Amino acid sequence: MRITYAWLLAAIMSPAILASCGGKEDVKQQNPAAMAVPVTAYPVKKQAVTGTDTYPGNIVSLQEVELRPQVSGYITNIFVQDGQRVTKGQKLYEIDRTRYQAAYQQAKANLQSAQANLERNQKDLQRYETLEAREAIAKQQVDYARTNVQTAQAQVAAARAQVSSAANELSYAIITAPFDGVIGISNVRVGAQVSPGQPLLNTIYSMAPIAADFVINEQEVPRFANYMSNPKAQPDSLFTIALNNGQVYPHVGKLITVDRSIGRQSGTTTVRVEFPNPERQLIPGMTVDVRVLNQDIGQQVVIPYKAVTEQLGEYFVYVIQGDSVHQQNVQLGTRFNGNVVVREGLAADQNIVLEGIQKLREGAKVQVGDAAAQQQAPAKR
Repeated sequence: MRITYAWLLAAIMSPAILASCGGKEDVKQQNPAAMAVPVTAYPVKKQAVTGTDTYPGNIVSLQEVELRPQVSGYITNIFVQDGQRVTKGQKLYEIDRTRYQAAYQQAKANLQSAQANLERNQKDLQRYETLEAREAIAKQQVDYARTNVQTAQAQVAAARAQVSSAANELSYAIITAPFDGVIGISNVRVGAQVSPGQPLLNTIYSMAPIAADFVINEQEVPRFANYMSNPKAQPDSLFTIALNNGQVYPHVGKLITVDRSIGRQSGTTTVRVEFPNPERQLIPGMTVDVRVLNQDIGQQVVIPYKAVTEQLGEYFVYVIQGDSVHQQNVQLGTRFNGNVVVREGLAADQNIVLEGIQKLREGAKVQVGDAAAQQQAPAKR
């Protein structure tokens, strides 16, 4: 009986012991830490690059003036068509000049009267001074004559000021172009009543040259300040424009100013670049992409951007070292066509992981497969 029970107990426990041993072997074989991760490698190489930084920009006029009336009255003439090119001094609008012409003529007449009065008083004074020399007239009367001359002189000065004021008002009735440019769409028509400052008649703006404004953050200010202080050191085609239809504007620009201060809330400032505009292709208000050459020019280390991982604002790639990988920090530059320039952290002829990154960690074992997915995108923009 005892032998029978011992045999039965051994029969029950043996499978459990074997299963336990086999399970440990299976866990050991299935431990991810002991398994090589299949990856695809990418051989790092240098390519010819023309790197640019792109900023959203707005086209603005270097000169822009709102045309507003300085005197009141009715619009009697509009001398230009909407959107017409105008030259400096060209007549644009006329306000009814009748009363201003009359006021000017009245002021001139008052001036002539004051001048005649002055001449009469001056002659009287001369006669009185002659009599005074002979002691043939009271000194008080001579003093009165001198006072009359002074009063007449003041009246002449006042009359001249009135003539100047009336002439200005008469000239304000004709509104002329302050510079060469293009006039916009008129906000008034003939017969409209206007008063000083109201309403806005039109806007005139210059077209050539023209400018593009874009915003930079305060970390970039030293770079653009250096461009300002060393204009001769700027490379050719430093500033270019890409239009909304994808075309590249045929003329290059030059930096003319960086705004005087940094916004307290935004931490940014505005840069203005001047461009030729002979064909009037650029119009104020247009949105464009301003491209600025950066340091990524010439032969640069270039890798596919999908080989890069980001952690807490830093960028890394996995460098293959034998049968394992090392997580390498890199400094990135210009991105283009799915690729990115690596400014620091990698050298040509190193191999990095292109596919299979999600399963990797520092020091992980890897099994490198064929590099069929390697990218050969062009490096120039």
